Amino acid sequence: MITELAVERVEFTCGHCWFTWSVDYDVQAYRDDNGAEWEYFTRDGEGVPSPYDPQGAPPCPHCGRHWVGRLAARRPIPVAASVADAPRRNITGLADHRADRHSAPLLGATSHQQPEQPAPTNS
Repeated sequence: MITELAVERVEFTCGHCWFTWSVDYDVQAYRDDNGAEWEYFTRDGEGVPSPYDPQGAPPCPHCGRHWVGRLAARRPIPVAASVADAPRRNITGLADHRADRHSAPLLGATSHQQPEQPAPTNS
């Protein structure tokens, strides 16, 4: 059972070259039949390991080393309720399926404004 959906912006700072970047992950929290809680991360529609764990840390786009991310911001997405008066749209036929959403461009994980890089120092 899905218990929470969210978009999490994860910020990374390379400990080698100090390059800073951020990536948006879709996060799904769910509870299995045994009551265990799980998190599932996707980036641009592909399942990926947690960016908060060393084995899931992406490479630095500048030097290629891997660094664990930190949560910079998040946007919860309400899980649909079964309340009869909740705002919703009944899909009754093919015309109601909004076919345009299948051809819309992907909102990429790094398509947002990236963090400013510090100016190089002359030391």
